[in-house]
Amino acid sequence: MDNQRNLLLAVGLSFLLILGWDAAMRYFYPQASTASETEQVDPVAQPATASAPGDSANIVSGGATAEAGTVDLAQALASPERVRIDAPRIEGSINLVGALVDDIELKDHRQTVDKDSGPVQLFAPQGTDRQYFAQFGWVGDGVALPDARTQWGADGEVLTAETPVTLSWDNGEGQTFRIRFAIDDNYMLTASQSVSNSAGGPIVVRPFGLINRDASSASPDQWIVHSGPMGAFGETVEYGPDYDDLAEEGTFAPEGGAADWIGFSDIYWLSALVPEEGVATTPGYRSLGAETYRADVIYAPETVAAGGSSNRTTRLFAGAKESVVLDAYEAAGIENFSRAIDWGWFRWFERPILTLLRYLFDLVGNFGVAIILLTVIIRGLLFPIAQKQFASMAAMKAVQPKMKAIQERYKDDKQKQQQEIMKLYKEEKVNPLAGCLPLLIQIPIFFALYKVLILAIEMRHEPFFLWIKDLSAPDPAKILNLFGLLPFDPPGFLGIGILAVLLGITMWLTFKLNPSAMDPVQQQIFNIMPWVLMFVMAPFAAGLLLYWVTSNLLTLAQQSYLYSKHPQLRAAAEKQKADQAAVKARDQAREGKS
Repeated sequence: MDNQRNLLLAVGLSFLLILGWDAAMRYFYPQASTASETEQVDPVAQPATASAPGDSANIVSGGATAEAGTVDLAQALASPERVRIDAPRIEGSINLVGALVDDIELKDHRQTVDKDSGPVQLFAPQGTDRQYFAQFGWVGDGVALPDARTQWGADGEVLTAETPVTLSWDNGEGQTFRIRFAIDDNYMLTASQSVSNSAGGPIVVRPFGLINRDASSASPDQWIVHSGPMGAFGETVEYGPDYDDLAEEGTFAPEGGAADWIGFSDIYWLSALVPEEGVATTPGYRSLGAETYRADVIYAPETVAAGGSSNRTTRLFAGAKESVVLDAYEAAGIENFSRAIDWGWFRWFERPILTLLRYLFDLVGNFGVAIILLTVIIRGLLFPIAQKQFASMAAMKAVQPKMKAIQERYKDDKQKQQQEIMKLYKEEKVNPLAGCLPLLIQIPIFFALYKVLILAIEMRHEPFFLWIKDLSAPDPAKILNLFGLLPFDPPGFLGIGILAVLLGITMWLTFKLNPSAMDPVQQQIFNIMPWVLMFVMAPFAAGLLLYWVTSNLLTLAQQSYLYSKHPQLRAAAEKQKADQAAVKARDQAREGKS
């Protein structure tokens, strides 16, 4: 009866674990909001860190005021007052009204797993449902400055990696403002802002750069990876604040002082301003209301003498968080730029995993196969440890009679009993923790692969075979909707796919082959655990389940091989299990008679 009660308790706790896990996943992995905002955005707002109201008059949130989602993207981009961008990895345009970089598509990354879905639209004009853009300009007092309604002229029609384009505007008071845009072969634009003063007296201006975005289209912020405001200040990278905190506080000034870079991060995408090195700046974030936020960099005031000029250069990264590209920019002088990917504490281990996966992918051309090969390599490296584990288990079986004798002899003195058992371990050279070592080593490997599958854009939309079209997404072949035949998507832990079922089966088989015999309650728990994990792991990335299933299959093969090398271990385990079955049958018979 006690065993049955314990079994029911284990089943109940397992069910609560599944429900709790699903609730936690929904809390920490919320769905991104797709609702349009109806509040108006103030076109003029004080910068998050400006000290004087007059300094903010020309730092604006965009061109003409418009409600988010009220402007059609195609209509907004059809304006002839644009300079086209056609770079190796970026295409789009710059709006000559306001000199806004508000149209950027990423040529090498498509919107969905569908190959015909078109490139990712990273930047989009104000008023569209994906409002996201950058602006460069000046603030100051006593001088006519360009703003978001200014019509700029351009000396070219197309910005390419070989042909920069300069925008210019004459205020009619003796000052000419210019912004020279250049772009490299990846995702970096360079904006060189200059002011020429031909008037009779000096002027004082502060150049600035800003990024404005509507967060309703942002990827959700998760406990394992930050999505939102991000930047490098001093010697640290700040993954925060999140959008909710910024909306509540209104403004945020980083503690690290001057920015190495500042912007907004999604799981796969990044927009960041990189100020001119060695020049004093004031960085900050600001909530503009209606889920609209801004990151800005404002330079120190500059006095432009009569007949003189002033120049400042700010770079704008707008693209994919590809680790190789970010590493190259960091090597070129942008501090901590590689940490725009939120690897966390284990980046020293996750980066080699990604490097090895990329190398294997280059060999076989399929990331699913690369994950399988990675699993084989890891299990191969751990095989000597597994051999020692089985040898230790065999030794533990050999000393079982002596341990039972010690336990019986010192049953009334637990301290002496433990001392004698430890002495026995030392004399027989037995390590009771050896069986835990492979599992402990697997934990950081598993976590590292989990992070890589979430963060590495190389895994995004990468197929395996048959029904698995995206290794970074959950298994789409779910049993409850008959593998997609029924028109609904099972929620959370009920979305059990083929890989999750294979995970449960292979884990159950590994437990059945476990060389250590357990008491009845432990046996019941281990019989339930694989099916609990089947539910728990169902929402995870298909690539992670592929790794675990492959690891379980290799464990089965490994256990079968090592059993052949240690037949006494199998015999002892089978004998102990048979004895336990006999005791259980005898107890049941006694209960039946009573």
